Amino acid sequence: MAESNTDTKSSNQMWGGRFASGPDAIMEEINASIGFDKKLFAQDIRGSIAHATMLAHQGIISAEDKDKIVHGLNTILSEIEGGNFEFSRRLEDIHMNIEARLATLIGPAAGRLHTARSRNDQVALDFRLWVKEELQKTEQMLTGLIAAFLDRAEEHAESVMPGFTHLQTAQPVTFGHHCMAYVEMFGRDRSRVRHAIEHLDESPIGAAALAGTGYPIDRHMTAKALGFREPTRNSIDTVSDRDFAIEFLAIAAITGMHLSRLAEEIVIWSTPQFGFIRLSDAFSTGSSIMPQKKNPDAAELVRAKTGRINGSLIALLTIMKGLPLAYSKDMQEDKEQVFDAAESLELAIAAMTGMVRDMTVNTARMKAAAGSGFSTATDLADWLVREAGLPFRDAHHVTGRAVALAESKGCDLAELPLADLQAIHSAITDKVYDVLTVEASVASRKSFGGTAPSEVCKQIAFWRARN
Repeated sequence: MAESNTDTKSSNQMWGGRFASGPDAIMEEINASIGFDKKLFAQDIRGSIAHATMLAHQGIISAEDKDKIVHGLNTILSEIEGGNFEFSRRLEDIHMNIEARLATLIGPAAGRLHTARSRNDQVALDFRLWVKEELQKTEQMLTGLIAAFLDRAEEHAESVMPGFTHLQTAQPVTFGHHCMAYVEMFGRDRSRVRHAIEHLDESPIGAAALAGTGYPIDRHMTAKALGFREPTRNSIDTVSDRDFAIEFLAIAAITGMHLSRLAEEIVIWSTPQFGFIRLSDAFSTGSSIMPQKKNPDAAELVRAKTGRINGSLIALLTIMKGLPLAYSKDMQEDKEQVFDAAESLELAIAAMTGMVRDMTVNTARMKAAAGSGFSTATDLADWLVREAGLPFRDAHHVTGRAVALAESKGCDLAELPLADLQAIHSAITDKVYDVLTVEASVASRKSFGGTAPSEVCKQIAFWRARN
């Protein structure tokens, strides 16, 4: 007896305390997905109702059984939404949890629901429906973020700020023009979302395990009932495909990258050294030790969320890269990555939309910074080309000498005496001062898509019409 107890104890130690019952416990732990795929309950029930309705329409099950199934599924939906449903890890996943409860509610008729389908096409349907709905939600949120930027751009179409390359002052632009750059970015993201919805808008149900089914099902009927454009066209690809999930993650990663770039600018702009913007207490925190601090934590956390989203994309690409056709259990690992990325993306877009609407813009500070670093040097070069007839390379050289002189005198280009400028090149006249202010520089950039307030307003009008 003692020897037997020792053997049992050794076995339990080998498996570890959590897996006290040995291999069966480990298998249950690694196999169960109900902890995360219960998020698909509404999609699973919706798909099952459409499937049962089609089976009855095709005469594969009776109308009486269909009515029982639909009533039972709606009852389960109410139980889950009301928090009265007990999920079981023993039943592995959301599909089996719902099916087991359905059997309890309606008896043998529940067993007819799984006719002409497999868990392979069932999970493909549930997941595809969920991703489609999430993409639609993302589209709406991006539209809200674009609207916030359009409002700020319109408010600041004439507010001058420094434009940067290499994070060095380059040329004056307007804050409205800068805001419109993000409108373009998030507009592309929204376009990608719309294309992704179009790509996945095919119904997988009816592909069964991988080969289709011998039952006389109507896949076009279920596709229409579930809001899909049409059914998928190859049963093997249908149960193997997770492109829709990968595409969602790729879109989330690109959008997250754009959000992170904006977050970085907000962090920089809100420093005392820049002082371009100020966030309210709603999007800032203080320091536990330094009472003067006001930290842009919301922006910093948006920046960090991007790394998490990127990780989800790489994880799913890695999961899928070595899988032979058709379905493999590896694909169970797809959902947690997508669910986590979706939650992070939603939060990041919502936070950024709030910050864009919340920020106070210090236009005086921006204007003062716009004139620093000889930001109108290019305007001087352009004037020399346009008014004095110099080749641009010669004008570039002349302007460089003017910048060096201003730097040595500790003044801006507009503060250099005319005599000093004419000593560099005799063709320079007093009319050059008309282009050396930041306001004149900005106003002159009237090329399509340029920073001139008139052009900014045109682009705002364009986006308001399409948003």
